Amino acid sequence: MKKALLSVSVFFAALLTGACVSAQTPLKIGFLGELSGPQGALGQDQYDGFMLVVERNGGKLGGVPVQVIKEDTQLKPDVAMQAVQRLIDREKVQIITGVTFSNIMMAIQKPVTDKEVFLIGSNAGPSPIAGAACSPYQFLVSWQVDQLAEVFGVHANEKGLKKVYLMAPNYQAGKDFLAGFKRTFKGQIVDEIYTPLNQPDFSAELTQLSAAKPDGVFVFYPGGLGINFVKQYQQAGLMGKIPLMSGGAVDGTTLPALKETALGVLGAFPWGPDLDNAANKQFVEEFERKHNRIPAAFAAQSYDAALLLDSAIAKVKGNVADKKSFMAALKSADFKSVRGPFKFGNNNFPIQNFNIQEVAKDTRGRVSLKTIATPFKSQADSYHALCAMK
Repeated sequence: MKKALLSVSVFFAALLTGACVSAQTPLKIGFLGELSGPQGALGQDQYDGFMLVVERNGGKLGGVPVQVIKEDTQLKPDVAMQAVQRLIDREKVQIITGVTFSNIMMAIQKPVTDKEVFLIGSNAGPSPIAGAACSPYQFLVSWQVDQLAEVFGVHANEKGLKKVYLMAPNYQAGKDFLAGFKRTFKGQIVDEIYTPLNQPDFSAELTQLSAAKPDGVFVFYPGGLGINFVKQYQQAGLMGKIPLMSGGAVDGTTLPALKETALGVLGAFPWGPDLDNAANKQFVEEFERKHNRIPAAFAAQSYDAALLLDSAIAKVKGNVADKKSFMAALKSADFKSVRGPFKFGNNNFPIQNFNIQEVAKDTRGRVSLKTIATPFKSQADSYHALCAMK
């Protein structure tokens, strides 16, 4: 009898020990981003913003320990697909976040969501996945690509610009950006130039641009491309003569390299370092203290992605395998966004404000972004009606 009781005691002790170990097993989250090459600063900013929340919470989201597995997609869709397969098949992740460029998002969105893995995108927002290719397993905390251009079309109208010259790299996001500008701009498009995605020299295109004598220029050149373009625009003698409106060329990842060269260039984002709300002030202060640099929108959006997951994981008490409940928790967007008002539309893209920003010196004399206008308020994207979700 004593031996039997001892065996039962050992059995239950083992069960309890196993339960404790299981309760502490980290929830695995995959992070995809551009982490090397000329665009590496963008993905690094995303990662740093996301990890700021995780580290503040002692390695937890929603009260649950998390393991963030980082993958560099190298701006190559095939590399991104291999990373996704590793994350899902080998690491058994139930959540993937990050994703910097639209060509990467277009490659991985369907394979991820078809496996019923939750995709919490914190930058790339190509038009197809906002419309007919939307999925209940995707939640974008950034913006739909066209919107940053649409807001500039409205701004150009308000400033009385009649003729505008357009330039962008020849890939999905570049095409979406220029399509967005044309959707809202009422004047004449002087020319529409698409350059190879990794082209670093714009001297020939800038010569053509100068000869066209437009009233304004709108471009989309993120990361290293933006640094090159703005410097060459200044070297060509165009800065200050023809207003430069930019999607992606001027932000916290490029301004440290551009400095005073970019003063006066316009950008547009739902977020800015000067937005006056408590969540944003905490984020900017903590980020600058840890990384000794002004955060870019990539970090702000990923910080929001972590806050969203923190809220949703807590709501389901860590049981993200209950997909229906976790989906509802994500949809509720019950967190304080650094950009202020935030909610998801029917396609799980944000409905939010969009600001025009000017490169200017802040109160500490640093080159940063100053919010000068908010043409769009509580704005939904142009493709949400094509999404079958309600």
